[in-house]
Amino acid sequence: MRAVIQRVTHASVTIDGTIKSAIQQGLLVLIGIEDADATEDVEWLSNKIVNLRIFDDENKVPNIAVKDTDGDILLVSQFTLHAATKKGNRPSYIKASKPDIAIPMYEQMIVQLENDLGKKIFTGAFGADMKVALLNDGPVTIWIDTKNRE
Repeated sequence: MRAVIQRVTHASVTIDGTIKSAIQQGLLVLIGIEDADATEDVEWLSNKIVNLRIFDDENKVPNIAVKDTDGDILLVSQFTLHAATKKGNRPSYIKASKPDIAIPMYEQMIVQLENDLGKKIFTGAFGADMKVALLNDGPVTIWIDTKNRE
């Protein structure tokens, strides 16, 4: 499972001209799922996301997690995070899970994040053509792969 986590002052997902979800201060999390992902990846990644200390404290030091700021999370599925670009110029998405595997894993991540954060998680729509808008705060952008837990 791969995630790109961005600290935002606001973010939204629009589908067919209608805003599906919008948040103010918090995290926009783009998530890519592969067949090798399991419940352990969901639990580990969710815990990591809600506990990342990337929000500034009173001394302007990134020392506070989203769960401690009352911030929101907007979770968006993005299979292109598993793009392989080693050969040629057309990315291959062969490692990205097909919907029959990815949708249940994505739904499991929503539930896990809601449990870990203690409130509703906002989402995109799996497989939809989404327009994602954000104002990255910092900018702070962090990339995590559950298969490389360094």
